[in-house]
Amino acid sequence: MTLAATALGLAFPGLGLAEVLALREDTGWRHWPATAPDRFADLLSVPVLDALLATDLARAPRVSMADAGRAGGAGVPEAEFCLPDGRVDPLRLLARFDAGATLVVSQMQEAHAPLAGFCRGLERVFLHPVQANVYLTPPGAQGFRRHYDTHDVLVLQVEGEKAWRVWPGQPLPHPTRHTPWTGATEPEGEPATLTLRPGAALYLPRGTLHEARGGEAAASLHLTIGLLEPCWAEALRLLLDEMEATEPALRAPFPSWRLTEPEARPALLAGLRGQLAGLGGEAAFDQLSLALLDGLAAQRMPLPARGLLSPVPGPETRLRLTDRMLHHVAALPEGRAELRWAGGRMPFGPRELGWLERLAEGSSAAALGEDALPLCRTLAAAGLLEIL
Repeated sequence: MTLAATALGLAFPGLGLAEVLALREDTGWRHWPATAPDRFADLLSVPVLDALLATDLARAPRVSMADAGRAGGAGVPEAEFCLPDGRVDPLRLLARFDAGATLVVSQMQEAHAPLAGFCRGLERVFLHPVQANVYLTPPGAQGFRRHYDTHDVLVLQVEGEKAWRVWPGQPLPHPTRHTPWTGATEPEGEPATLTLRPGAALYLPRGTLHEARGGEAAASLHLTIGLLEPCWAEALRLLLDEMEATEPALRAPFPSWRLTEPEARPALLAGLRGQLAGLGGEAAFDQLSLALLDGLAAQRMPLPARGLLSPVPGPETRLRLTDRMLHHVAALPEGRAELRWAGGRMPFGPRELGWLERLAEGSSAAALGEDALPLCRTLAAAGLLEIL
């Protein structure tokens, strides 16, 4: 089973791909009650957190703390649990945890292989970055007060229980990082209340107001999977940056000196409409698609399907294109194509594209045909092929 299929089945139980995509395109939240308490046990545990805190990775801002009982903001100042150089002071961190502060570890997929594979599987489906943040809340405590997130999130309850309140609607529709939570947004209607037990999941679209408190009996460990989809404004900004280098019309000076001349207004409006129309063509869409896919591969940590001592594949070695590495085929002018991945690009002709299609299902260099072995070895060395 592929990483994508495994991650989808774990994250969205009982839903097919079409249903998952429909959920992402809607604004409603969804709760999956626990059916197997150990459903997420392979992704994380408290001993994994203890081990992380004993390493140099335990630094602010990756490690932070939150306490809703604090005056002012819920965030605990770093000076209360860190050394001056940003390293965690374990004794002070444990003291703050014992006093009711929630431990937060951000981007845990960069430090824990099971979460790296899980997030990579979702990235292969959604084609945008996915991150895993960890929350360990003491019994009966609350880390953050009522708020919304500026991206979709999937909450996976690993250990203990957490009581949630989720408000209907989106008081501020589709907030982004440019419209962050200010604390002034009032909820609409009464909240739904639910308790997440080990193995339960909760999907919250961005803008959904919520808050959560740990159960009284034991500490609560949950993962918040951040689904970092771009908004249209981000996509358009990226497209403008890409097109500025190739479109002279976008580089033409904007006559700001005419802004106060009423008679110049029609011409300026016509120019604005023309520039916006130029962003809506197929060529612009293709350029945006490539920029988003290239950016995803460049931003996320490579997960090569090889190790330090991986064997060099022979002619009969069964190989398969891995889904651990983010890669895509870019169609280029004049019928050309490129295989692109983090840190690499390789030109492909029709024959090589045919080989790539067969490698997606699994094949050997000998079965592909003459001259395929050097290509297979190059792709294997780059971590793009896994040995079956």
